[in-house]
Amino acid sequence: MVEQLPVAQFCCFLGYIITTMADKRKYADRREELIRAVAKRRRKLKSMAIEYKGGKCQLCGYSKYQGALDLHHINPKEKDFGIGDKGYTRSWDKIRAELDKCILVCATCHREVEAGITQLPEGIRERKRGELLEAQTSRRG
Repeated sequence: MVEQLPVAQFCCFLGYIITTMADKRKYADRREELIRAVAKRRRKLKSMAIEYKGGKCQLCGYSKYQGALDLHHINPKEKDFGIGDKGYTRSWDKIRAELDKCILVCATCHREVEAGITQLPEGIRERKRGELLEAQTSRRG
């Protein structure tokens, strides 16, 4: 009777080098690693977004801590997605298109704008409309 060798030993016997995973990897085995990778990508994208939008609050100039900077959609009806919603990540091109609909504000200014205490300066609203029109025109053309 012929002795049966495991595939890895048989291939080594024939002189082949193979790389196989001992077991099939499961999400549960890699959960923590994947959570860290997504968090790292989201931090990187937020840094890129902040840099793209000028690096400081467009209302008061605050720039000390990235975690205190928010993106405010000028027109909520034009919002396709929230930049940091539910851990989803998108391509930089899609994120940049969404960023063009936003202004960068600190957490305090953002809360005041949302509550109606602070109004966006007319220059920002007008400039944003122009940028949006240019962006929409360039996508069509």
